[in-house]
Amino acid sequence: MPKKPDEFAIYLLLEGGAREEVRFPTLKEFQTWYSSVIVPKHDSQEFVNVPIKTIQGEYMVVRPSSIIAIRVEPIFTSSVERF
Repeated sequence: MPKKPDEFAIYLLLEGGAREEVRFPTLKEFQTWYSSVIVPKHDSQEFVNVPIKTIQGEYMVVRPSSIIAIRVEPIFTSSVERF
């Protein structure tokens, strides 16, 4: 039986070499956000909100046209090293 990821780390690779990480609890939530916020404005210079659910009181905005790549990584709690 395959393992189910506990969350997904999404890496937004931006123009200029910046890389930002945000996390989503499910892949479906990421796909919903991506298809409703990023895809319709893919060539826009307007800022859109990026949900940061793991950090209270912080938010991030990004220009959709500056996103050059997206990497999705499943995170398994059992695979995280604990110190």
